[in-house]
Amino acid sequence: MSVLSTEFAGVKFKNPVIPASGTFGYGREFEDFYPLSTLGGISVKGTTGTKRNGNLPPRIAETPMGCLNSVGLQNPGIDHFIEHELPWLKTKDTVVIANIAGADIDEYAQIAAKLDSTDVDMIEVNISCPNVKAGGAAFGVTCEGAAAVTKAVRSKTTKPVMMKLSPNVTSIADIAKACEAEGADAVSLINTLLGMRIDIRTRRPVLHNNVGGLSGPAVFPVAVRMVWQCANAVKIPVCGMGGISTAEDAVEMLMAGASVVQVGAAIFADPFAPVKIIEGLERYCLDNNISSVSELTGAVKPY
Repeated sequence: MSVLSTEFAGVKFKNPVIPASGTFGYGREFEDFYPLSTLGGISVKGTTGTKRNGNLPPRIAETPMGCLNSVGLQNPGIDHFIEHELPWLKTKDTVVIANIAGADIDEYAQIAAKLDSTDVDMIEVNISCPNVKAGGAAFGVTCEGAAAVTKAVRSKTTKPVMMKLSPNVTSIADIAKACEAEGADAVSLINTLLGMRIDIRTRRPVLHNNVGGLSGPAVFPVAVRMVWQCANAVKIPVCGMGGISTAEDAVEMLMAGASVVQVGAAIFADPFAPVKIIEGLERYCLDNNISSVSELTGAVKPY
């Protein structure tokens, strides 16, 4: 599998395929299907400073070419993750990425500080969370908000910091540049697009939270466009995600400018999706005389 090995933000990956945060838990359930060592890495479920129960159901709904979710960051909290989940994950011979979220900048900083003394490999910072001290607008929808969270996390850890960007913005490239300026080692994108469905029989939204995040194949072209824009705007590496379901999708995302990719909603339909993508990506490289998967990054030739 050496053709697939790559380095991303100073971290070595055996392959560039990572199950996305919120779609894979901590990987425990998937060990019944395949060794977690098969994966390039795992981005664990979004973790907050304390335990969160998440939103009331219904909180996930299937849509054409994807799904909506408003799980609400249900998780056992950072202390539980460090004490119970991380030691187990570190025995699985794969890169462990801690995805973190906060209601204010202090919470982000405190979580980063706790993770700094652990052996987690990378911190992915979800800035699509509502800022409770600024009227509920997501941190990631303004350059100022994204920069402030990046700066706070960067000041508390020497771990590689990857900022996970929201697509619900006017210029995602500007957000990426703001994160880069405050010391981010990488950016990952896209998080889910805001969507809504209505049950025409009850006249109520399908989700209890009214709106939710849209993921799946429907968002893939948007994700490719945004990854391409960001990769051409920053010097730090890009992790691409959003609707990747096949090896061909992964190749396309890499060509747009990503160095590694995350697979999310596809796992709900097929738990073997990440493994199939890894195998297909290796076949593509071998069939096209590509000696290293890194050769694909940014290989697109725009008109």
